[in-house]
Amino acid sequence: MHLAFLTPEYPHPHSSPSGGLGTSIKNLAEQLIKKELSITVFVYGQEKDEVFEEEGIQFHFIKQLNYDFFGWYRYRKYLEFYLNKVILEEQIDALEAPDWTGITAFMKLKCLLVIRMHGSDSYFCRLEGRPQKKKNFWFEKLALKNADHLLSVSKFTADKTREIFGLKKEIRVIPNSVDVEVFKPTQEALIPDTILYFGSIIRKKGVLELAHIFNLIHKQNPNARLIMVGRDIKDIQTEQSTRSLFEEILTEEAKENLLWTGSLPYEEVRSRISRAAVIVLPSFAEALPMTWLEAMAMEKALVTSDIGWAKEVMRDGETGYTVNPEDHKIYAEKVLTLLKDRELAEKMGKAARKRLIAEFSTEVVVEENIRFYGLVGRR
Repeated sequence: MHLAFLTPEYPHPHSSPSGGLGTSIKNLAEQLIKKELSITVFVYGQEKDEVFEEEGIQFHFIKQLNYDFFGWYRYRKYLEFYLNKVILEEQIDALEAPDWTGITAFMKLKCLLVIRMHGSDSYFCRLEGRPQKKKNFWFEKLALKNADHLLSVSKFTADKTREIFGLKKEIRVIPNSVDVEVFKPTQEALIPDTILYFGSIIRKKGVLELAHIFNLIHKQNPNARLIMVGRDIKDIQTEQSTRSLFEEILTEEAKENLLWTGSLPYEEVRSRISRAAVIVLPSFAEALPMTWLEAMAMEKALVTSDIGWAKEVMRDGETGYTVNPEDHKIYAEKVLTLLKDRELAEKMGKAARKRLIAEFSTEVVVEENIRFYGLVGRR
């Protein structure tokens, strides 16, 4: 079978910056190649056109084109023409696209179209309680309506998306996955009292709540040190740097024990995870976060949010703690407990990796995808 992915991001030196969506596609594509499927990845919105093959995967980087009017429609039709040409030439059986901004709205493809819900703009606007551009809602609804099959990375995302768009189609849930041989415990020495956040520095990830939480932690444990790994994003509400908003909340004493690293290469991120005493991920809006899975795979105890998808990933009190990020006092208490009780943190970390291997390892999840596409291909 020949399967293709259409995506606005992919972790590659030639690509624009990538987040969890690109990482999840990369994990899946690399595992499907090992199972002897043919894989093509189309990455749109890039700086230049480029076609190449790497580790068995055929890549098409497609340049972003700008138009004087109706660019949202004309670029989609350009992509449609480009995709259909390759679909026919390479005999692609199915193409998978994300729900984000409804990129496949107005496209009629020459193969089966599967949309996987990683979280649409409509979905995140609903979770964050912020207004949305009407055209984005329309694009996403049209794209989902026209898809042949629907997937979702979590049941919570499937249910919420169904509610938002009034969908009647079946939605199959297949989670994101992590390569447990890449993300695994290491022999690096743990740094006591070190707290790590990694991911985008953005309001929806709960980082502003984390500033309040760290003030409380630092007051109880002056040795506690917070490391923030990730790209600073302009805040959607204030149009200021989220980092600057974060620092405004911190006490002068807490600022002394804060380290910003910016974005880091994968290897260094893994090293930071390995050496941290506690991982904090207090997000308000996710579909199924790769950061959570990666930390669990590395046998780390986490303190996360308790919203929606959390129950599909975490086991509160077993793999770490799930807490409402707005409950700063309780959240801080859970972090302090894990900083103080290393035996408990290690126990929870081992439980986290055990759960990850059973439910979210690429070895398990790739088989679910193969079964799904096997059924799709026979219809």
